[in-house]
Amino acid sequence: MVSKPRFSILMPTHSRVDVIGLAIQSVLDQTVDDFELLVVGDGCAPGTAEVVEAFQDARIRFFDLPKAPSYGYANRNIALREARGDLIGFAADDDLLFPDHLEILADGLKGGAAIAYSQALWVSTDGIAAPFLTNLELADEFRVFTEVGNTIPASCFLYRPDCLPSRDVWPEDVASAGDWQVWRRIMRENPRNPITYCRAPTVLHFSAKWKNSRHSQAAQLAAFLDIADGAGWWPSALRVWIPNGSNEQYEYARLMRVDPAAWSEQTRRAVGDLVARLAWEDVQTTRPLLAGAEAEKATLQSEISRLHNELQLAQQGNAELQRAASDALDKEAALQPEISRLRTELDLAHQSNVELRSAASDAINEKDKIEQALQACQMQIAALYQSTSWRITSPLRRISTGLRSKKS
Repeated sequence: MVSKPRFSILMPTHSRVDVIGLAIQSVLDQTVDDFELLVVGDGCAPGTAEVVEAFQDARIRFFDLPKAPSYGYANRNIALREARGDLIGFAADDDLLFPDHLEILADGLKGGAAIAYSQALWVSTDGIAAPFLTNLELADEFRVFTEVGNTIPASCFLYRPDCLPSRDVWPEDVASAGDWQVWRRIMRENPRNPITYCRAPTVLHFSAKWKNSRHSQAAQLAAFLDIADGAGWWPSALRVWIPNGSNEQYEYARLMRVDPAAWSEQTRRAVGDLVARLAWEDVQTTRPLLAGAEAEKATLQSEISRLHNELQLAQQGNAELQRAASDALDKEAALQPEISRLRTELDLAHQSNVELRSAASDAINEKDKIEQALQACQMQIAALYQSTSWRITSPLRRISTGLRSKKS
């Protein structure tokens, strides 16, 4: 008779034949051994079955199933219907569990909670690990988790299957985030004691291969990596070198298996040091910089307000100028008939001036002609004066005298 295991660990797999052996080994290396590992092949890649069967461990049960829709939630339910454990956990085919992962989570459930979860260290593709410290015991973080989105890897959870009516709890009518739906349902249907938080890292969570992303497309990990890239103090235990031809799962698994207990202690101490240093940086550097930035922001806002007021005054002045210009144009339009009349009169006056100049020129010419005729007469008279005939000259003298008097 096969004894009933305490734990049933669900491990779905599709295309990670390269690292699933490392994930399985991290389950087999647990400090507790009364578990069954349900490896659920969801149309898995060739070679997966050979990797699973090579372990030759009776605790491993392999479900080699055809591909189910989306993430294969229907296949997970098939395996869960056959699960025999008192507690159900999850292990991703590309994650690694700390050796005491199941032990810590089981201890967390001793208080009667429906579900327990631990901390995860998210690992970048170049080997930098950073903690995700979601605390669902805090109201605001619980609200974000239940209303906005999942921030905890599925490998971190362990729950009691009797907290729901049946074991096959994965929703088959959603395309993604099925694990998030399960955790929220458990907490929703067990309101008196829904969850307990185990404050220790017990999972190494790696970036899914299909995401093709250094930081698993997670903004929080991207922020950690930005700090790590510029921080010489980042703990060495959380910065593992990944040589060419290797991968981050293999390098972390290699270090973990040398001395599992010592590695776990060193890694958790490094996480504690990292969190403390980040808090120190926040108090010593970030917050003073933020305070300075806030002060500068206030100054800039005051300056912006002043400039805004000046702009309003300028716009008001511009409006007045536009009104004045409009009035001037209106006046110009009103004066246009008078301007046209004056231009007409000016043209007439100019024409009259031309005519007067022409008449004056004619008068001058006529005067010149008269003067020329007079000069001719005078010359003739002078000639007569030269004559010796008295009878001729005497009358001429009288005429000449008369002409001179008229001329003068």
